[in-house]
Amino acid sequence: MPPGAPCPRRYPDRSMFLKRLVACAALLLSAAGVGAVTLLQVSSSTGAVPTTARSGPSAPPDLPARATTPRSREAGRDRAEERDQAERRGSETDIDWKKSTAVGLPTAGELIDGVRLPAEGRHYFTWDPVRWTASNDAGRLYGTDRLIRMILDIAEAHAGANPGAPRMAVGDLSRRYGGSFDGSYGVLQEFGVGGGTLGHYSHQNGLDVDVYYPRSDGLERGPDSLEDIDLDLSQKLVDRFVAAGAEGVFVGPNTGLTGPTGIVQPLDRHDDHIHVRLPPL
Repeated sequence: MPPGAPCPRRYPDRSMFLKRLVACAALLLSAAGVGAVTLLQVSSSTGAVPTTARSGPSAPPDLPARATTPRSREAGRDRAEERDQAERRGSETDIDWKKSTAVGLPTAGELIDGVRLPAEGRHYFTWDPVRWTASNDAGRLYGTDRLIRMILDIAEAHAGANPGAPRMAVGDLSRRYGGSFDGSYGVLQEFGVGGGTLGHYSHQNGLDVDVYYPRSDGLERGPDSLEDIDLDLSQKLVDRFVAAGAEGVFVGPNTGLTGPTGIVQPLDRHDDHIHVRLPPL
C-alpha cells in the first residue's frame, strides 16, 4: 500500500480484511514515531482482533495520592530532628577559632582575641540571665579558645553519658573584649526573679562561664526554683568540670552539691547555676 493511501473499507473475505487492518495499523504507528512495533497476528479462524506490543519505555499510569500513615509521620519527625541537629552541628563548625589571651584577673581583666560561642549547638543551648529566656545575647558569649573547647567537650560528654537528658544550659561567659560586666550591662535574675542592680563581679577575662542546673522535668530552660533542679545530673556536671581542670566551681549553698575542697565552693546567688572558672596559663 503506498504511503498515505486510505485503508479500504470493504473486503470480500474476513482474512483479507485482517491483513489490511494490520498493514494500516503498522503504517499509522510508524508515522506517529512510536518506534519498533511487533504485531501479533491472530488466526482468522478465531475472529480475535490483533493486538500490538510496544518496545521501549512507556509512560507510567497516574498513581493515586499516598495516604499519610503514622509511620510516615514518624519518619518526617525523624528527618526534621536530623535537620535540626545538622544545623546545630553546623553552628559549631562556624566558630571563628583564634588563639586567645586572658589578661589580668577574672575580677579585673580583659580578653584579647576572644572566641564567641554560638547561641546553640548539638549538645548545648544558651540561656539569657537578664531576660530569663533561651538564646543568650551574642555579646555575652565570648571566652578564650580554651574555655570554648572545654564547654563543647563537656556538653558532648554529658549528653553521651546521659541519653535523654536536656542539653547543657550555658549562661554568660565574658564580653567581647572582657572588662567590667556589672549591672550596667543587664541586671541578673535568680530563678527568674530580678531586683537590685547586680551584674557580674568577675567574668572579665574569658575564663569564667555560668552553666544552669539541668531541670528534673527535662525542659531546656533555667530552673525556676530549687525543686526544678535535677541534683543527680547537676552533680555529674560539677564532677566533669572538676575533672576537666577547673580552678573553681561555685555552686549554690542550698543545692548540697559537693566536690574537692578549695575547688567546689558554695557561693550566694548561685542556687540556679554553676559558675566555672579555668586557671590562667
